[in-house]
Amino acid sequence: MTAQPAPAPAAPRLIRLAWGSVGIAALVLGLKWLAYRLTGSLALYSDALESIINVAAAVAALIALRVSARPADENHPFGHSKAEYLSAVLEGVLIVLAALAILWEAAPHLLHPAPVTLPPLGLALSVGASVVNGLWASRLLRAGQQFRSPALQADGKHLLSDVVSSAGVLAGVVLARLTGWSLLDPLLACAVALNILWSGWHLMRDSVGGLMDAGADPQTQAHIRELLAQHAQGALEAHDLLTRTAGRITFIELHLVVPGDMTVSEAHAICDRLENVLETEIEGTRVTIHVEPQDKAKHSGVLVL
Repeated sequence: MTAQPAPAPAAPRLIRLAWGSVGIAALVLGLKWLAYRLTGSLALYSDALESIINVAAAVAALIALRVSARPADENHPFGHSKAEYLSAVLEGVLIVLAALAILWEAAPHLLHPAPVTLPPLGLALSVGASVVNGLWASRLLRAGQQFRSPALQADGKHLLSDVVSSAGVLAGVVLARLTGWSLLDPLLACAVALNILWSGWHLMRDSVGGLMDAGADPQTQAHIRELLAQHAQGALEAHDLLTRTAGRITFIELHLVVPGDMTVSEAHAICDRLENVLETEIEGTRVTIHVEPQDKAKHSGVLVL
């Protein structure tokens, strides 16, 4: 038997956060672009270029969250939650393209570096953009973890990586200005490109794992086994436990062995009890239980206490 998931009450809040990400990304892009125009720094240009990717990624995350919030239908009986992974993969691809564009722009400046100017307004704009990004990244990471949203977590991790690289760029640009070593500017741009390439790789790796039906994390699987052992009174064992995650939904499948003389109603009551416990303890679960008679026992898996 299969327990249908309840509607996701978090979806409206997630969509509001996604709209906020679009607005924040556009604001930060404007600040960083002004900082680049005022300074002419190639490193700050690379920082601004990454913010263009942030805007595109925020829009993609918004679309993905709206799609994933749709209920299951005839064509998608398991729901639309995997749409969030597509957003994260797209964000990873955009990050890689931005890194390549930065390296392309920086290459000629490695041979012919230009002097860096650093007006106070340009520096202040860049610092302000990084502060805004850092605060918003922290909020997205908390919300992404709370609501188990791959799209928000990917966006938050990307913004946090952006904050780190921006801090390095600012320190380097100031140092280049103070020392007169103009070559440091394109070198910093290359460092930013390599950093966001690394960030993009991690985003794509984690998201592809979700698209490939990766199982729940070891802690969740251990918790599931513990719940089965404690709340399946009347059954003998549970084996062939399988899990997979799709966005905010965790799918759980298992075989439950019951005494051969148990009635269908009694076995059904045990399944209902297990489904209720799993849905209560592990948010966003869909449980499928296959009941088997005693002669199908494997004497492995989860033995009922």
